[in-house]
Amino acid sequence: MVQTKVFDTENKPSDIEKEDVIEFLYDNLQEYGDPKPDIEKAVNYALKETTSFGGFILVSNYKNETSGVVVVNQTGMKDYIPENILVYIATHKKLRGKGIGKELMKKAIDHANGSIALHVEPENPARFLYEKVGFSSKYIEMRYKKEE
Repeated sequence: MVQTKVFDTENKPSDIEKEDVIEFLYDNLQEYGDPKPDIEKAVNYALKETTSFGGFILVSNYKNETSGVVVVNQTGMKDYIPENILVYIATHKKLRGKGIGKELMKKAIDHANGSIALHVEPENPARFLYEKVGFSSKYIEMRYKKEE
């Protein structure tokens, strides 16, 4: 049985718990991850530790070890853009295939107020999990990145 904690603006993690979330995501997102400073920005956004609309973080534990983490940020929008964006979801690399990701995804959907969007690379195997729980591919996302 997996137990899940919810962190948000009302129930903030300790500094150690927050650092554990960032480290877990960095280690377990692997080739689909981001640098630690970017992960920290998403975590801080969810907790409103920066100017933001907030969000939430789910942390699951299996046998007293972190087994999965989800970070959802609120967009402050509705209808034309979903109210939430699932920024990160990762299960422990040694515990994949046990349904932890699917359970976390369902809990994130239940916990979120409104619709949820996410970005996934076409070759990421997690894409099939997202489709199983009801996500569909409505658009092709395109980005223009300005040189700084």
